Amino acid sequence: MAFEDLQAELSLLLNQMENQPEDKHELYLLIREKLNEMRAFGMPVPEDLVRLEQELEAQFIAEIPPKK
Repeated sequence: MAFEDLQAELSLLLNQMENQPEDKHELYLLIREKLNEMRAFGMPVPEDLVRLEQELEAQFIAEIPPKK
């Protein structure tokens, strides 16, 4: 997949995330998948998206209740 295609898909996913916050987990997983594709193909990964990925992951980890 071309770099421009991946960027376009990421942009679309980010727009969806802003417009449909109830699907935040699913969109996070899709963004993560696309970033991993970029990494696998040796493409440059935008730093702001890497930070977003890390921030969302931290939020989701914080939402997990501790095991008893």
